Amino acid sequence: FLRDVVTLVKSVLFHRRNPLHFHFITDSIAQQILSSLFHTWMVPAVRVDFYDADELKSEVSWIPNKHYSGIYGLMKLVLTKTLPSDLQRVIVLDTDITFATDIAELWAVFHKFKGQQVLGLVENQSDWYLGNLWKNHRPWPALGRGFNTGVILLLLDRLRKLRWEQMWRLTAERELMIDPCALLNCDVFFLIVVTIQKAANLYSALVLQVIHWNSPKKLRVKNKHVEFFRNLYLTFLEYDGNLLRRELFGCPSEADHNSENLQKTLSELDEDDPCYEFRRERFTVHRTHLYFLHYEYEPSSDNTDVTLVAQLSMDRLQMLEAICKHWEGPISLALYLSDAEAQQFLRYAQGSEVLMSRGNVGYHIVYKEGQFYPVNLLRNVAMRQVNTPYMFLSDIDFLPMYGLYEYLRKSVVQLDMANTKKALVVPAFETLRYRLSYPKSKAELLSQLDMGTLFTFRYHVWTKGHAPTNFAKWRTATTPYRVQWEADFEPYVMVRRDSPEYDRRFVGFGWNKVAHIMELDAQEYEFVVLPNAYMIHMPHAPSFDITKFRSNKQYRVCLKTLKEEFQQNMSRRYGFAALKYMTAENNS
Repeated sequence: FLRDVVTLVKSVLFHRRNPLHFHFITDSIAQQILSSLFHTWMVPAVRVDFYDADELKSEVSWIPNKHYSGIYGLMKLVLTKTLPSDLQRVIVLDTDITFATDIAELWAVFHKFKGQQVLGLVENQSDWYLGNLWKNHRPWPALGRGFNTGVILLLLDRLRKLRWEQMWRLTAERELMIDPCALLNCDVFFLIVVTIQKAANLYSALVLQVIHWNSPKKLRVKNKHVEFFRNLYLTFLEYDGNLLRRELFGCPSEADHNSENLQKTLSELDEDDPCYEFRRERFTVHRTHLYFLHYEYEPSSDNTDVTLVAQLSMDRLQMLEAICKHWEGPISLALYLSDAEAQQFLRYAQGSEVLMSRGNVGYHIVYKEGQFYPVNLLRNVAMRQVNTPYMFLSDIDFLPMYGLYEYLRKSVVQLDMANTKKALVVPAFETLRYRLSYPKSKAELLSQLDMGTLFTFRYHVWTKGHAPTNFAKWRTATTPYRVQWEADFEPYVMVRRDSPEYDRRFVGFGWNKVAHIMELDAQEYEFVVLPNAYMIHMPHAPSFDITKFRSNKQYRVCLKTLKEEFQQNMSRRYGFAALKYMTAENNS
């Protein structure tokens, strides 16, 4: 339901002209996801609070319920108790709502409440409760079409005075004694409305302004209005959420300190600097939707578990199924997509038996913004969601050898990773063939290497990146061996989860991994090459960023400037020990 929440919020933000305060009743996982999303969305004049759904379950779990939303819909009954006591009125929304107008118009309906009216409800538009949809259709008996609780207006202060908490419990208990069949939340509300006769019917106020997709299959329903409704929903589904960060002019609201600090930092940058766009990207806050698909994984109890970490954009989606076939362990992926591409990815994933069979792959959407591919931000996002003690820092274009997951777990014990600072190097190879008979053993890999089917990675264009791995020694090695850091070393490694993050100043192409490996060396990690591990880079068209690097002189100049500034920062942080990085760079 979280993806539905985002679409609902987009439709509300699109039309609104006033500050908003969202109150979300969520479990701990949904709170983590939504909290991260709103924190990185940085929409002005929006406040968000969360309430623990797990603490409320016992309040309503005693009511029999067969609704597809489970007991969560029934939690609407306990809002007078859950929400802050000084909150006087609230609009209650299901997650599958889309707004076609400013929500303030709905808020204004509160002024139409008269006398002791405390609830605002809409009559159902469907004929479900009329009981004439098909033969032997026997719905719960309602008055006419009944009321829809997808949108409710609650005057909380009046409801508390009416002792709402006691009222709904007594009503539900009485009805269940008469008929023990399951009740829906709308049934309970209807019973209470009939009992107290204090509801304001809002049908005329809401017609064609709020759309309620109150069924998992509603998008596929057939009626004369559905195309209009579906297109409105799809508009917000794929709408660029970054466009909703607009200020509310002439409308006072609380200051957002995160936004103010960001603006202050950006104002201190020199816009005439030829590398301004590179420097600005380091501080760009990218809207992030963690766990875009369902994720469920408990690390093994032996403290050896390893998560594969990688990042990708839309043009690398085809690698996902192959990686899942090669790596059976948990995976944490950061995907750099637009809102529309996120929906394309969703359809692709849902249509893949391989991907849908895996619950241990975390997909984290980082939404596109700016002109550079924020490669190290993506890696950091994926790393932060790792819940195993160790992580294998890979790239999406590599296929790990079959069995690497278990081999790395055994290496954790063999090399005492828990008590030492080691980075275990997985030797990298590449093929220029799109169809490769993947080697099932080291002996088979060496045979393909000798035949010219495989090469050591980047042997033709960037030997220094992996030369310290010492492939000549690896050919005959049977035990792990230590290698020393050298300039431009950028191996793929397994490290503990608490290892340093990547430096965000490096975006697009160039030095993004080199700087990270340098940081590991500065923190005295040992680089240990595994004798029976390997990974193979699969061929693909050059990325847009490497094309810019090759064709744009200013791009290369700025990268050189960023390298020098990084090395100076290393010297300040690590002192005399970091001088070797300056020397090595000058000699390379």
